[in-house]
Formats: sequence, C-alpha cells, structure tokens
Amino acid sequence: MSKVLQLKNKDKKGNLKNAGKLEIKNQSEEKADLYLYGDIVSSEWGKWEDTDTAPEDIKKFLDEIEGVKNLNIYVNSGGGSVFAGMAIYNMLKRHQANKTVHVDGLAGSISSVIAMVGDKIIIPSNAYLMVHKAWSFTWGNANELRKFADTLDVIDEGILNVYNENLKEGADIEKIKEMVEAETWLTGVEASKYFNIEVSEENEAVACASDYFNRYKKVPKSLKEAKQQIEEPQEPQEPQENIAKAKALLLLELEY
Repeated sequence: MSKVLQLKNKDKKGNLKNAGKLEIKNQSEEKADLYLYGDIVSSEWGKWEDTDTAPEDIKKFLDEIEGVKNLNIYVNSGGGSVFAGMAIYNMLKRHQANKTVHVDGLAGSISSVIAMVGDKIIIPSNAYLMVHKAWSFTWGNANELRKFADTLDVIDEGILNVYNENLKEGADIEKIKEMVEAETWLTGVEASKYFNIEVSEENEAVACASDYFNRYKKVPKSLKEAKQQIEEPQEPQEPQENIAKAKALLLLELEY
C-alpha cells in the first residue's frame, strides 16, 4: 500500500498553496516506510522541492502511522536546518516503532544526525555519511559575533552528544570531534569503524540533489557527477539567478 500526504499551506492572501508531499509506502499495521530524500527545512515555507522535509511533515506522518510496530527510514539528503533536523530526530526517537535506517546514497550534515535515530542503521559500502561543524551567517559588533560563535559551539556539542550515543564500542568521541572539525565524508565501511552501523553490499548509488553541496568543501566526485546528471538545464539564465538569490536569502538561518 502506498499513500501520499499532499501538504498545503496558505499564502499571504489566504489561498492554498502546494507545500510538497510526503509519501508513505507499504503501510500496514506491522510496518511503514518513510523517505527523507531531500533537504531538511525549517518550515513548509522553506521548501523549494517536493522532496524537501520539514518537522511538520514528520508530525503528520507519525500521526498517520500511530500503532505501527516497524518503521523503515530511507535517507538520501545533503542536510539543512539544524533545529529542524534535531526536531525530526527527537520526534522519530520518541516513536514506539522499531526503527531501521537505510542510507541509500548520503546522510550528510544534519541528516547524519537523523540517521542515528535507527535501532539498526544500514549503509551500503558505496554510500556516504558526512559530518561537519554547524555554520550560519550573522552580523553585528564584536561582542555579538563572539556570542554567536559560543552558540555554534553549544550546537556542535548537542550534535556530538547524538554521535556519542551511537559510538561503536572502543571508538573515541575525540576522534569524531576531529572529523567534525575537518568536514569528513565516510563510506559505509569507514563509518562502521566508529558507529554502530551494518554495512550492506554495494548497490547502484542513488543520486542526491541538494542545495548544500556548493557549501561543502570535500564533496566526493561521484556525488558531484550524480548531481549534475539529475539537474535540469538552467535556461533562461536570469530567472534561475533570481531564484538562487532568493534561496540564499532564505538560508540565512543556522544550518548543518
């Protein structure tokens, strides 16, 4: 059984607008499948693609599957809003279902935190887990900037707490801190050295399109090539440039 939740919001004039969709596949009393196949955004208004996910989507999804015993979560996301991602992680964590996370292509940035919600985490040998420090834009005087840097440190500490809860026996959180500092991309095999992760056989990589790839420093070549293959031609150029500027303005929030 497959069911699509069509998400709607009202614009400033009170008219309904499409805010994306969330697909519930193979739903039954025993199990349901959740796909996180886009960027993590703070609200419905921040969506640019149907695949983007906000905390409201997850709440609606969990309301729909109340009583389900097993939940499969499929992740292929470059990251997004840190607060939205933490909210999604905590909502899924509270759900009573036994959760199995499958990283189909990439669990990057805050999506790597969401992936840690699984009672069982499965990553193919050719898929990726990426960790890095939280970042954002801000402005102000020297005192305000120092305070903001302290805030980012607190956010990083919260993220590291999630990683620490999922460390493999014998792994050192100090090593994870070093990887976070450096922006580190791990294959499934490499990630299994540090986290409680089951590595599955290499399969056909799932392409991941994310607005955040151009902000990361060490995106693997294979992911860049996959992204280029699924992007549509950008013509005419001027409207696309305007869209890019609008996106940049909306992304002035704490992201990870």
